[in-house]
Amino acid sequence: QVQLVESGGGLVQAGGSLRLACAASGRTFNMYPQAWFRQAPGKEREFVASIPWSGGNTAYAASVKGRFTISTDHAKNTLCLQMNSLKPEDTAVYYCAATKGALSTYARDYDYWGQGTQVTVSS
Repeated sequence: QVQLVESGGGLVQAGGSLRLACAASGRTFNMYPQAWFRQAPGKEREFVASIPWSGGNTAYAASVKGRFTISTDHAKNTLCLQMNSLKPEDTAVYYCAATKGALSTYARDYDYWGQGTQVTVSS
């Protein structure tokens, strides 16, 4: 079993920055947090960014590309998301996710999820 715990959410003004972290514990083996998704009220969960745990090409949703950066800290078993130039439309609960298979932009392809952390961007 893999446990994922997000942290770093909060309230920030438009144009500000936040850094999210997702710590993995348990039987991590080859299953490490590898993606961030978000879900706004009344909307479906949507892909934000992904990165292979072993390194490689990152992927971003068009809406966050150039503003968000996903990274990994292997020493701490942590996945991070640096969010800059935040906009009110970035307001959502942010989730980290781990997959046993290939990285994907579809939430259904992920096996483990954190509990989520709220990000609120005021205008």
